[in-house]
Amino acid sequence: MSNSDDFAAMQAAIEALPDERLKSPALPIDTFLQEAENLYTWCQEDKEQLVQASLDWALVEKLPVLCGALRQAESMWFKDRFTREEAEKIWKEKSPAAYDLRNQLLHDFHFAYRNSLDLTGRVRRIAEGNGHADMIQDLNDMAELGKANSTQLNAIGFNLEQLELAASTSDEMAQLLSMATTERASDNQARIIRDKAFTLLKETVDEIRQCGQYIFWRDPQRFKGYISFYHKRWNNQPKDAEIQELEEE
Repeated sequence: MSNSDDFAAMQAAIEALPDERLKSPALPIDTFLQEAENLYTWCQEDKEQLVQASLDWALVEKLPVLCGALRQAESMWFKDRFTREEAEKIWKEKSPAAYDLRNQLLHDFHFAYRNSLDLTGRVRRIAEGNGHADMIQDLNDMAELGKANSTQLNAIGFNLEQLELAASTSDEMAQLLSMATTERASDNQARIIRDKAFTLLKETVDEIRQCGQYIFWRDPQRFKGYISFYHKRWNNQPKDAEIQELEEE
């Protein structure tokens, strides 16, 4: 089956997993998936002994489907996360020009409407405040104000196309800001589904490993197939003296 088929097969079980059992990955997903797939291959040779030690062999048979479901869930979350990261990148590229447009329009409006007390007051109110959301609102407000009072702008040689640019920039920057700064419900839900898929696979892997470690505790050649080499390497990493001291206390 494809990864999407595996996810569809496990979706109900994934979504039904209670939140209190939820675990977040403590190692890279691709590494964990490879370890789970290696475990599936490794334990085939030990089926009789594992079953005799009370392991439900259905757990082993379910490993490939759980791996496919997690791989699909990870891809679904990555797509949402990538969209937000792309929005952040585009915001950083375009926001300086948006701020510059706002400042230019304020400069033009102050001069164009200098002889109108009412319009000068409205421009002054638009100029108040700061921050990204304020800049976005200012662009839209000035686009509307300028369209309603274009005579004075024409008198100073103002390019009225700048008003359309202000409106479209305001709309574009509002969408980018929302995508870049807000963890959308779909993104958060995708992460939860990914973590639930990870939890189901981890619980299955842990059960198989524990049984294998119990059986082969005196057989290092078979025992090694029931441990995580990622965590073994991590635990064997040289530690700073301060960290070592804390762990020994």
